[in-house]
Amino acid sequence: MFYGLNSRFIIRIIFLSALAISVFGCNKEIAAGPPAPDFSLNDLAGNTVTLKQYRGSIVILDFWATWCPPCRAAIPELVTMQKKYKDKKFVVLGISMDDPHKVTNEYLRAFSEKIKINYPVLRFDLKVLENYFGTEMPALPTLFIIDRNGLVRDKQVGFDADFLEGAVERLLQ
Repeated sequence: MFYGLNSRFIIRIIFLSALAISVFGCNKEIAAGPPAPDFSLNDLAGNTVTLKQYRGSIVILDFWATWCPPCRAAIPELVTMQKKYKDKKFVVLGISMDDPHKVTNEYLRAFSEKIKINYPVLRFDLKVLENYFGTEMPALPTLFIIDRNGLVRDKQVGFDADFLEGAVERLLQ
């Protein structure tokens, strides 16, 4: 039946396969992505913000722009999440993809105040784009969900509040 393989050998292979699946197949850490690239970006007041300073927190990186309707629609949900989870070491970091020659920091500050953004808004640079998108043209909004250890756990292109909430809830457990 097994072309000359003895039954003890087959049983051992099945046992070792089952053991490997049970040991490695259920480990949630294996599903974690690569380390999130650190960055050093300016906020709207000119202060330097790094991803590393949020190590130990769950971080949502929201790549967005003021001219993007889906980005604008996502902001109230992100504001709500920032309020809801702020005491659980959670932060949203908005990375504006607006052209700094056309959209000034003053305009972004006024925009943020008008729609009550309660999380840091940072200005992108080419290095952060390369580190997070490689050679891809970024779609907006794109959100990266980063765990407390600095690993990318999920990436969402577009915005789905239920998906994002579920991803954050899983990391908070």
